[in-house]
Amino acid sequence: MAMTKVFFSDLKSGRCSAVVEARLLRFWEARNVKRGGELMWADLLLVDVNGTIMQASISSNRLPRYQEQLIAGTMFSISGFDVARCAQNFRLTDSSLHIRFSETTSFKELSDPVSPLPTEAFRFRNQSELHGLANTNSHLPDIIGEILGVRSTVTDPPEAKNRVMVTIRLDSDDTVTLSLFDSQAVAFHMQLESMRDDPKVIVATSINPKLVGGRLFLNATSGTHVYFDKQTDAGSARFYQLVARDTGLPSAAPLLRSYAKVEKMTIAELSNFVVTAASQEIDFLCTGKVVRVEAEKGWCYVACSKCSKKLQRSSSALVCGRCDNSHAIGTLRYRVETVISDDSGEGTFVWFDGVMTKLHSLRASEAVQMLGEEGVNPEDSMVPPFITEMEGNTYTFQVRVTAYNFTEHHKTFTITRVDKDHGRLPNDDVDDNG
Repeated sequence: MAMTKVFFSDLKSGRCSAVVEARLLRFWEARNVKRGGELMWADLLLVDVNGTIMQASISSNRLPRYQEQLIAGTMFSISGFDVARCAQNFRLTDSSLHIRFSETTSFKELSDPVSPLPTEAFRFRNQSELHGLANTNSHLPDIIGEILGVRSTVTDPPEAKNRVMVTIRLDSDDTVTLSLFDSQAVAFHMQLESMRDDPKVIVATSINPKLVGGRLFLNATSGTHVYFDKQTDAGSARFYQLVARDTGLPSAAPLLRSYAKVEKMTIAELSNFVVTAASQEIDFLCTGKVVRVEAEKGWCYVACSKCSKKLQRSSSALVCGRCDNSHAIGTLRYRVETVISDDSGEGTFVWFDGVMTKLHSLRASEAVQMLGEEGVNPEDSMVPPFITEMEGNTYTFQVRVTAYNFTEHHKTFTITRVDKDHGRLPNDDVDDNG
């Protein structure tokens, strides 16, 4: 007896014994980063004859059964699967349902479907729609646009914490920045390097829009696939539009450029970034005026000479909890907390030993001697005048954002480099901040 053929739009929650004919658009693995990248399942995007996109998932224990069949672009007949409701967050399709492969699922390659199946399908969104989705974590849409520039931290060989930032011009002539991290950044960088000519068009799928300080940023996800120029029909159409518009002048510089992992941000943008972005380690460049030195927080501490952690005083000795040393040798180090503002807002920034020593050309131990307060615990001594005189000064400084800044308990940002003359930071001016 022939099985009933249905479309994705006909599906209801529960077990489906009917057959759906669909094309596999793309697939990827979902891994648990908190468990060392443990494989959880594989996500698939399928499209039927009506152009309806449906998400499907195969659990890790069933994946070996289907692994060799998963080839993007292949057509399949699917039956004996479960249909369930999608999670409300990070939706990959417009459908509220998705398919789960079960022990009874039949997944057979088709060479001759009943009706021609679309070769591709995307959920492109324009600038205003991306703004509407930003920070909601509701949908992961696709984008298409003209690729204007690429900045990359990827080295040869690649090191840890790689990042690529792609500047894209949308249909509206607005520009957005797409960020790719880690292995995706490396793959993107290597693909560009291997191309004979710089691409004109980029298609990126399943991106997560974020608004930071009113600016739109796009973050890649595990489901992000990138296509250039004529690798897709949609990209090909855009490519020929751009070629027809092209003046014929050669490009001024190669598209792919490395950068020092530092981009400018206002203080308000920096504060908003740690609230809306995914946890990561990254540097930003800010300019602001010191409006207040928090003198009540002190200006120095006695640190372990071995690990730089603050020592605890016992009745008879200094104790380092990190080194488990009850007779640690102490050294005096700066820790200065300041409130800095710009036109957008203000924040609390901490200056540690390396950056303070370089800024004032004076070690903390030397500063204590200048104060001349004999018999006073250095941590309880008055704040040196050269520190209080920082109030009212404007600095260009680099801030390192770490995983700590993405927690609800963080109150301060750490300054890692500074230029007291409000100029360009030298590339090798990296300070030890303990």
